[in-house]
Amino acid sequence: MNKEETKDKKEKSKVLKPSMPDYLAGEAKDFVSDLKPFLPGELVGGAVPYVAGHEAEAVWNAASQACATEKVHFTYTIEDNRCWYIACPSSSLASNPDSWCPLAAALPGNSEYWDKETVYLYEQEGTASALRWDQDTGRMQVFLGAARTLLPRIQSMDANFVTINPEMADITPWHNRALMTEKLSRVSARLLLLSGLFVVLALSAFLVFQYFLTNTVQRDLAQVKEKTDRTAQKLMVEAYNALQSDTIKHMVRIQQLLDELKSIDGTLVKYEVVDKKLTWEVLVPSAYGQGVGSLRGKVQPGIEEDGRVRIRGTK
Repeated sequence: MNKEETKDKKEKSKVLKPSMPDYLAGEAKDFVSDLKPFLPGELVGGAVPYVAGHEAEAVWNAASQACATEKVHFTYTIEDNRCWYIACPSSSLASNPDSWCPLAAALPGNSEYWDKETVYLYEQEGTASALRWDQDTGRMQVFLGAARTLLPRIQSMDANFVTINPEMADITPWHNRALMTEKLSRVSARLLLLSGLFVVLALSAFLVFQYFLTNTVQRDLAQVKEKTDRTAQKLMVEAYNALQSDTIKHMVRIQQLLDELKSIDGTLVKYEVVDKKLTWEVLVPSAYGQGVGSLRGKVQPGIEEDGRVRIRGTK
């Protein structure tokens, strides 16, 4: 890989891209990708135990206590089951909001980190900073002060020294919990607004579609009305037939038979209606074996004990 390719790769790695919350909040176009290196006037650092899912909150709590304010900017890495961080009060970045601290590139896991036996230095505008690990306790120490006094004291230590070059180091942006919370609030408000607009547009489209159907679709109800009337008439006829009863007609017929039998000394022995078919039997003197009046039927074979004959009729 030649020098130009290495330079292009470094330049690409230094360009930050908007995150998903930036896109959801509609602030991607305002995102500052080219942060400038800046060394704050106040700087603290340390390490806290790593708890999965709570690392940012743990670092913020530690940085807030170290800086004596909740308004802090911090950045951290995770290594050896610990969160290594540096932080500064947000007020120290008042003149350089779109900046990053090159000393953060020396945190474990970042681009300029080598090992814990090395001392990392950065100098800017007469101010110097150093990051080192105490060999006895393993604690991370951050030094900040005037370059003319701090650098000689740090360089007198028996250790390897690495000067951080912000042009070659990967940018490590600051994090601010309050700003992130506000951004997430804007994301929620924007998503709620867009969801409401989508529902309103969907309902409006549905109402327009229904209006279009109501006013353009032709409905031919003549055939439906004809079928309805025909069915209603059929039901009325069936109901009328169901209410009809032949009881009165048969009572009249029985009374007529009794009157005729009384005049000839006859007896009605059977009068049966099955499925609207009438069957009757009478006993009459043998002289009336051919029937009389409406007693016209078929004479049954044989003579009854009293000498009369049986006539059976159907209708």
